[in-house]
Amino acid sequence: MKKTALAEIHKSLGAKMVPFAGFEMPVSYEGVNLEHETVRNGVGVFDVSHMGEFLIEGPNALSLIQKVSSNDASKLTVGKAQYSCMPNENGGIVDDLIVYRVKDEVYLLVVNASNIQKDWDHISKYNQAIGAQMRNISDAYSLLAIQGPLAVEAMQSLTSIDLENIKFYNFVVGDFAGIEHVIISATGYTGSGGFEIYCKNEEVEQVWNKVFEAGAAYGIKPIGLAARDTLRLEMGYCLYGNDIDDSTSPIEAGLGWITKFTKEFVNHEALAEEKQAGPQRKLIAFEMLERGIPRQGYPIVGDSGNEIGKVTSGTMSPSLGIGIGLGYVPASIASVDNTIHIQIRKKTVSARIVKLPFYKVER
Repeated sequence: MKKTALAEIHKSLGAKMVPFAGFEMPVSYEGVNLEHETVRNGVGVFDVSHMGEFLIEGPNALSLIQKVSSNDASKLTVGKAQYSCMPNENGGIVDDLIVYRVKDEVYLLVVNASNIQKDWDHISKYNQAIGAQMRNISDAYSLLAIQGPLAVEAMQSLTSIDLENIKFYNFVVGDFAGIEHVIISATGYTGSGGFEIYCKNEEVEQVWNKVFEAGAAYGIKPIGLAARDTLRLEMGYCLYGNDIDDSTSPIEAGLGWITKFTKEFVNHEALAEEKQAGPQRKLIAFEMLERGIPRQGYPIVGDSGNEIGKVTSGTMSPSLGIGIGLGYVPASIASVDNTIHIQIRKKTVSARIVKLPFYKVER
């Protein structure tokens, strides 16, 4: 079992540690609802150093990224990031990822922890004919997500960079918390604003300590993976292994917006045909109309009681106080406001298909 560089600090803070994607990770400190509320209304810090990082470099770097990813990375200028996915050859998704353009011929790919080796093998296979330089730097780097509406104000004293001016999905390489060169990225998985900070393992303890010193007056707290999950689900962000996987296409998962057919990429012909014809099933969002918490794997049933799909993610929304979830159903019934039913043990509970996000962030 791998550990992040901050594992002992999490334990000293009373974190409940659990195995996750091959790492020992903090799932909660003071409870999911409190941690969730901290990020929605204030500022919290996640250690997400289990995530994977690949450097793709050289004159053929863009060609490789264009081949293996669905979005159009040629649109990236230095200092910009892009959400994308890697389609497989069979209509599914190898992984979703973020692509950063660090320099003209240097790109950083940030991938899910559980898929690091699978992603590396997949990209390497296509690189045999392209010849870009690839480096897996996952084990050398740490990643902190400082999230919440107070993140900018709370962290400004730690850097000479004007944090307010870093737009969403943009980043700066600069000084932070006494370290000269870190990536400060206006990205996150919560929908409440903030930053993700990439630094070396030997630097992260200093960064963590200074972040908590600077954020003390703002009520900053460490946040675990349980609240990360409820926060991302309220925004309708897909989780690999739940809502998308090797058997789900980006079209049926609602990721057509990151699937650009202005270029050629792995399996683009079949995905273009699927988009043209329309997918047979779609990933939908639903809110419970009665008491009940939907969980991953629960059957979704139609009016006649027949199973029409399964819940892929579900929880009791801390912000809304109702059960919410995602799941796949036939495209013919995937319209907003349609009623479906969730089989919760022996009881069938009604739900309504809604438009994402569940939680509307006030700007």
